[in-house]
Amino acid sequence: MHLDPHLRFEALSALLGKKIKPFDEKNSYKNSPALSVDDFFIQLILTKQSSYAEEFFVDEKEFFDLQYDFDFTNLSDSAACMRGNEPYVRPKGWYRMALKVRGKYPDGDAWLGTNGWRSHSVSGEWPVSYHGTSLEGAKGIIRSHYKAGNRQIYGRGIYSAPNLHDAEIYSKTFTSTMGKTYKVIMQNRVNPGTRQINGNYWLIPVPEGTSAEEEKRIAESSIRPYGVLIKEI
Repeated sequence: MHLDPHLRFEALSALLGKKIKPFDEKNSYKNSPALSVDDFFIQLILTKQSSYAEEFFVDEKEFFDLQYDFDFTNLSDSAACMRGNEPYVRPKGWYRMALKVRGKYPDGDAWLGTNGWRSHSVSGEWPVSYHGTSLEGAKGIIRSHYKAGNRQIYGRGIYSAPNLHDAEIYSKTFTSTMGKTYKVIMQNRVNPGTRQINGNYWLIPVPEGTSAEEEKRIAESSIRPYGVLIKEI
């Protein structure tokens, strides 16, 4: 899959529901705020962290980690994999834009596992999950399944799906400036010590009355992004 440079930012814009532009020396943060990976993800999954601007800048060098990008579009290998002691089916048909998250958290990088191809889990690794909502929300179950809110089926909190096919129906669809149409969805790792398994979804509980600051702490210690998946349709 050929990844047009503008496609990265169009995918982020589709996920968040806000215009996201690349930052360079010609741009200024004065008029539009900058988004880190953490800021982007928190705005994506937490209702209380409502968007305070119509457009944002992203520093590509600080947001994406190009050395870990991976093209799954023509993947033929169907070997069984495990991540965080859970089955992991590699996202065949998708291209993963890796996020720059190594060294971001005080507890280290064990949650990501080790680099390179492997079929087995490693110590301290978190299992993989997916979601694709934005602050604008979506119709139906997605309103309660991927943002902290009050109408959850299994309880209040942050929901994601370990099976890409279950999450794909909630992916965001957009048409690029090149005229092609794509789906985009987030690829995350979930802390097995704090999740609850409910049917086809994993729940990170966020009790009613939790402050915005505490919601952010819960999210960062329980669910972390590491890739943006994109697929031409």
